[in-house]
Amino acid sequence: MSTLSALLAEHTDLPGEAVNHLQRLVGEWQLIADLAFSDFLMWVATGDLEDDDGADDLAGARAVCVAQCRPTTAPTVYPRDLVSSGVEWEDHPELVAAMLRGEILREDTPRWHEGTPLAREAIPVRSGGQIIAVLTRDSSLAQLRVPSALEMAYIACAGDLCQMICDGSFPLREDLAGIQSSPRAGDGLIRIGVDGVAEYASPNALSAYHRMGLSTEISGHDLVALTRPLISDPFDAQEFAVRGKAVTARESSMRMEIDARGATVLFRALPLYPHGVAGGALVLVRDITEVKRRDRALLSKDATIREIHHRVKNNLQTVAALLRLQVRRTTNEEARQALAESVRRVSSIALVHDTLSMSVDEQVNLDDVIDRLVPMMVDVATIGKPIDVRREGSLGVMPADKATPLVMVLTELVQNAIEHAFNMGATADLHYAAMTETDDSRGEIVLRAERSARSLDVVIHDNGNGLPDGFSLEKSDRLGLQIVRTLVAAELGGSLTLQESADGGTDALLRVPLGRRR
Repeated sequence: MSTLSALLAEHTDLPGEAVNHLQRLVGEWQLIADLAFSDFLMWVATGDLEDDDGADDLAGARAVCVAQCRPTTAPTVYPRDLVSSGVEWEDHPELVAAMLRGEILREDTPRWHEGTPLAREAIPVRSGGQIIAVLTRDSSLAQLRVPSALEMAYIACAGDLCQMICDGSFPLREDLAGIQSSPRAGDGLIRIGVDGVAEYASPNALSAYHRMGLSTEISGHDLVALTRPLISDPFDAQEFAVRGKAVTARESSMRMEIDARGATVLFRALPLYPHGVAGGALVLVRDITEVKRRDRALLSKDATIREIHHRVKNNLQTVAALLRLQVRRTTNEEARQALAESVRRVSSIALVHDTLSMSVDEQVNLDDVIDRLVPMMVDVATIGKPIDVRREGSLGVMPADKATPLVMVLTELVQNAIEHAFNMGATADLHYAAMTETDDSRGEIVLRAERSARSLDVVIHDNGNGLPDGFSLEKSDRLGLQIVRTLVAAELGGSLTLQESADGGTDALLRVPLGRRR
């Protein structure tokens, strides 16, 4: 099955922040589907819904389903997978109306699907003030009955969260460092009011509190005051009180593990403020005592993997140090330069492994790596001209198998610009024009990054003398450019061009695909 990022890259031109918002929403919407007892589908537009005059223009416009979520608390109404399927906008006016009007719309008449009557809501997804997608919430009407208190609490929380999606205030931007799991609706649910008093607690939530040592009811009591005496560690108890009050004050959400009388319970609290009005908070609790015991074994394996990356980094740094010693003992200038380039390449790979040794998910933050490499390259530059190198935009996070070749490509291109774009006199590289001896301006290299659903685009611009007549990247025999071409084509599946910049100097244009193109 295609991933969400791949489908967004194939069917839309959404900016990177919009893609991140949809990915966070998909990471959270299982909770909403369980609370709503409903199936959720995410639809994006593949064509404009308005003509030049601002009127509806549905001719040829389509919507594509890019994600699907089924509830675990109720039977699904869509047994078959609908991801990648498309529909005509004119056949689904509720999608168009929700996207154009920016509000939740409920159909007045039931919708039928394979003999089952459905109630549908169309929920616009807002990010940065713009509607970027539409969710459909489909609930079966085949077996209507009076809902229980638990179901009513679930549905009320789901309604508030759906309205927050429409408002653009959900999903929340949470710090997930160190947290690899989250409670589910069925684990235990507590609804608290704006005063922090529990209005409803599910049976599973009450069981989790009994495991922690509580002997009374939860409903009708201040949840922070009720929980704090049960926590074994006084510092954790104080932190729980502070963070719990911050949730009811709409200042932040909360994820926290606490130990109480031998039990480990995971808490998650989400502030609820549909239409921007304080509505209390949703608290999920999960007894993870047995899970923590199994996690200890997994953590030891994870520590072993990080230790391997650390030792690889140390070995690569040792190789780099030996090469530096050889550089100092070599009198041939050409050999010294070749050895120095090898030192830089080995050091860039070592830096990636250093980052992985501190990562828990085999992901590399490219911004951190490049920001650490650039000063090292500038410090060893020997062209006799001051150079400023800066980064604009974010390169983002890449998996380890893509990060290593991409870091090598970027460092080679930046180093190429440092060494050759501003080289002076007869020693100038044949692929760049020689700089005049009277030019005393500062050199400038700018690494501009722009990331979207489809690709990572990087422009490395220098204000040097540009490319000589007849320059061809494909025919260049420089080792650095040969390495770059090989890595871009074979490892990254991208493209690279070198061209004259409109305001002088040279632009190296690198494009790395992130999703499947149409």
